[in-house]
Formats: sequence, structure tokens, C-alpha cells
Amino acid sequence: MNTVAQRLLVFFIGIPVVIALVWLPCCNHLAMHLLALCAAVFAANELHTMLGKTYGVHPKSLVLILVAALPLMGIFCALLGWNLRYIDFTFVAAVLLALAFETITAQDFGQSTMRIATSVFIILYCGYFFSFVSKMTLFPNATAYIAFFLLFVFMCDSLAWFFGVLFGKGNKGFIKASPNKSLAGFAGGIVGSVAVGLIGQYLLPKWCAIEIFDGAPWKAVVLGALMGCSAIVGDLTESVLKRSASVKDSGSLIPGRGGMLDCVDSVVFSAPIYYWLVSILYNPIL
Repeated sequence: MNTVAQRLLVFFIGIPVVIALVWLPCCNHLAMHLLALCAAVFAANELHTMLGKTYGVHPKSLVLILVAALPLMGIFCALLGWNLRYIDFTFVAAVLLALAFETITAQDFGQSTMRIATSVFIILYCGYFFSFVSKMTLFPNATAYIAFFLLFVFMCDSLAWFFGVLFGKGNKGFIKASPNKSLAGFAGGIVGSVAVGLIGQYLLPKWCAIEIFDGAPWKAVVLGALMGCSAIVGDLTESVLKRSASVKDSGSLIPGRGGMLDCVDSVVFSAPIYYWLVSILYNPIL
């Protein structure tokens, strides 16, 4: 099966499965929390391996435990009604533990700063950023908000690839981190995200009697445009990480896509941005 067919298979089967899991409200979206936990740990495993090719790193088992602590705390907050600030406290505690581990165990100090920096970055990128998905579960109509978050990201990613294939041959190479990306692809991705925002504004209330993007239409346009930009930058950020490690893909877990990190790079980058934008533009009661 060629790469195009594999990507289409992931789009038409994988994405609906993920959104279906989000739509299961049992135990405050426990299925989605468990999916986020698995994705965070797999992504952290791949990122640790990538960074370890070039930089000093702490033991993988330690880093994965510290990363997993964040989505686990998100599960506890969702199921037990704990304050969301416990997620922030867990992030600080994980960073402090990484610092303490280096202080107690280091035998040579030439790579101490690098080991600390890589651990903190992995905890931040794969753990803390992912925790904003857990925070979304406490929005009113959380299922719709999370489903549309994924639609923003997936539609941007898919249309960016589609428009890039069709119209991007003459406008590639302007970003060195990912020379195969094109202006046409970026434009298509942003247009797709804006379309998702407008669907949420105008069609969702008619289809499901759920209104999550209320108010002036410009809010939906701004939300869609910024989500498109964040998804694109998230993808480019991972390209930088892969180039620094001299690898093509972060792994081989997902057919046609590469590793887990290749699939969730835009989700990781966009989750805190979506959470903040929804909080500012629509002010859901938390």
C-alpha cells in the first residue's frame, strides 16, 4: 500500500475513531483521557530517542514516568472533581524532580545542563501541553468543544496536505525546516480551519441544538485562522526537532504517517492555544 493510500486510510478510519472516543461521555470522557495518556507516553518515548541522538538525556524510564504524571493528574481532576491547578502543580513537581535527579545522580557535569533541558522540554511538550486537552473536559458542552478542536487540527492538516499536492509544486521551499511544505498547502490548511469554525457557528446549532461558538462571526473566523496557524507551526516545530536528530520520521507506529509524534505534533502545539482562545472569545463557565 503506497503512502497516499495509507494517509487516506488513517484520515477516513483513524480520525472518526478518535472523534468517536471523544463522544463517549462516560466517566467524564475517560476513554479520551486514556487515549491522551497513551499518546503522550508514546510521543515522549519517540522524542526522547530523537533527542538522545544528539544531546545528553536522562534515563527514558524516568522521563516517561514524569510525562505520564500529567495526563494521569488530568484523569484524577476530571473523575474526582479536583481543581485544575493540580495539573500545573504536577508539572512544576515533575520539573523539580528532573532537577533533583540530576543533582543527586550526576557523576560528570559537562552534560548536566543539556540533560536537564531535554527532560524539561519533553515534560513540557509531551506532558504539559497535552494536559490542556484534559482541561477542556471541564468546559460546558465539553464533547463538542473537544471534537471541534480535533476537527480544526485534522482539517488543517489534511487540507494542507491535499492543497500542497494539487497546487504546491511552484511555491515550495520558503521555510528551510520543511522545504516540501508549500504556500498553497498553508493557505488550504487555514481555509479548512476557518471553515470548521464557521460550521461550528452556523450549522452545529441546527444539527445538534448545541451552541458553543456564539456571538459575532468574526470570532469563529479568528479562532479558525489562529488554529490553522498553530497547527501548521506545530507541524513545522516537529520538523525542526527531526532535522536536529537527522531522522525522517519520529517512528513507524502509524502507517503512512510515521510515529506518534508525527501524528500529534499539531495537536500538542494547538491544545493550549485552543484552550486560551475559547476561554477569551467565548468565556465558557469553568
